[in-house]
Amino acid sequence: MSAPPVPREIFSQVRRIEIRTRRLVTETFGGKYLSVFKGRGMEFAEVREYAPGDDVRSIDWNVTARTGRPHVRRYQDERELTVVLACDMSGSQFFGTGAKLKKDVAAEIAALMAFAALRSNDKVGLLLFTEKPELYVPPKKGRTHALTLIRDLLGFEPRLKGTKMADSLDVLNRHLKRRSIVFLISDFLDRGFEDALKRTAVKHDLVPVILEDPRESDVPRLPAFLELEDPESGETVLFDARSPRARLALRERRLERRRSLEKFLASAGIDSIRVRADRSYADALVQFFARRARRFR
Repeated sequence: MSAPPVPREIFSQVRRIEIRTRRLVTETFGGKYLSVFKGRGMEFAEVREYAPGDDVRSIDWNVTARTGRPHVRRYQDERELTVVLACDMSGSQFFGTGAKLKKDVAAEIAALMAFAALRSNDKVGLLLFTEKPELYVPPKKGRTHALTLIRDLLGFEPRLKGTKMADSLDVLNRHLKRRSIVFLISDFLDRGFEDALKRTAVKHDLVPVILEDPRESDVPRLPAFLELEDPESGETVLFDARSPRARLALRERRLERRRSLEKFLASAGIDSIRVRADRSYADALVQFFARRARRFR
């Protein structure tokens, strides 16, 4: 899985996104990122001889048996984190009726999280997927690496158009050997991903970022039939934009899909971020960080 050469204009776009998101990271999200994600895990530090006052539950019985003297295992707060940006690059991400496509919003959110991790000296990786994983960049540190990830995301041209999150998440879980923060950025127009999400949420700190465009569920009244094309399957249907019943039915189908996803995430204990492509994503992210901060008080 490798990225193709990137056009020169993409580099200018990367620079613009860096400038735009760096201010948000510095002024709004840097401290919240630290307080919400830092120090939530424990990592092994050392084995040392038992001393009076040590918790007997921390005794390492293997080392104790081998040396003939009691030893305990010590742990410390896990300060270095690994962040992975798993971004949906299927056909539906190339849709947008506002100033930005859903994939453009995804790129800015990914950049924001990458620079927040960079500011905290954490590792960042990238997974781009459609019906299968199309690009995986292992987590590393550094500004150059973070900028390269955003460049890859902006300039990537997927080979496939469909969505199949389950397979891609399973591949990601095999790549990641330690607990990580996984931002899963998608419109979730997929089926059969629930078990894979649960498996990922058990192994990692999974944060679904759900992208929406209002015109996907709210078609305006027009005096005409519209030919609507599914961007992933290529199938087309005629839609009567004059009919209140047809527009209501479309809206209800979308709302039912949304309610079903929300119900599943709530039952699995997975906190998500919902972002509309025609609105600022900053407010949605601020609300998410506030919820997480209250949870960990």
